[in-house]
Amino acid sequence: MSGAVAAPRKPVRRLPPADRRKQIVEAAVAYFAEFGFEGATRGLAERLGVTQPLIYRYFPSKDELIRAVYEEVYLSRWRGEWIELLGRREMPLRERLIAFYEDFARVVFEPQWMRIYMFSGLRGLDINRWWISFVEDHVLRRVCEEVRMMAGLPDPAQAPITAAEIDGYWLFHGGIFYYGVRENVYGIVPQTPLPRFIEMAIDSFLQGFPATVKEAVARQA
Repeated sequence: MSGAVAAPRKPVRRLPPADRRKQIVEAAVAYFAEFGFEGATRGLAERLGVTQPLIYRYFPSKDELIRAVYEEVYLSRWRGEWIELLGRREMPLRERLIAFYEDFARVVFEPQWMRIYMFSGLRGLDINRWWISFVEDHVLRRVCEEVRMMAGLPDPAQAPITAAEIDGYWLFHGGIFYYGVRENVYGIVPQTPLPRFIEMAIDSFLQGFPATVKEAVARQA
C-alpha cells in the first residue's frame, strides 16, 4: 500500500507572550486587509504557521482580535502632538489645519489602513464607529472651537457645538478622506497633488464654514 505521507508540521518557535501577541496582531492586520473580516482565524493560523488554539489563547474571540487590530492600525498610529498643534493659537488656523492634514494623510492614506476601514464598514463592524467617535472627540470639536475663536463667536462652554457644525466639519473632512479612498482603494490617481488638494479644501472650508457656525450659534440664542 503506497501513498504520500503528509509532511509533519514544523514545530512552533516559542516566543515570549508579548512578542507572540504582537506577531499575531501584525499578521491579522495584513490578513484582514487582504481578505476582509470574512477571513477565518484558521487561515490566519496557517499563515502564521501556528494552531488556532494558540491564537485563541491570546484572543478568546474574533471580536477581541478585531479590537486589537483597531488599536494597532488606528490608535497606535495616532499622534498626541496633533491635538497640541490644532490648539496652537499663535499660528493662523489655516496653517495649523494644513500642517495637521498633511501629517494625518501620511498616516491614514496607507493601503492597509484604508482597506481595513472599508472592509469593516461593509461588514458592519464597530471599527468605523469607534474611529468616527474618536475623530469627533479629538479633532472635530477642537476645530469647531478654533473656528469659533477665529470668528469671534462664543466658545463651546457658553454655546454648545451644534449639529450643523458637526455635519459641516464632516463635509470638509470627508472630502479630504475621499482623496485617499480614490487613490488607495479604487486605484485612481487624483489629478491634483495632495498638498495642493489639502490647501484647496481648507481654503473652501474657512471661507464658508464660519457663516454656517454664526447662523447655528444665532439659532441657539
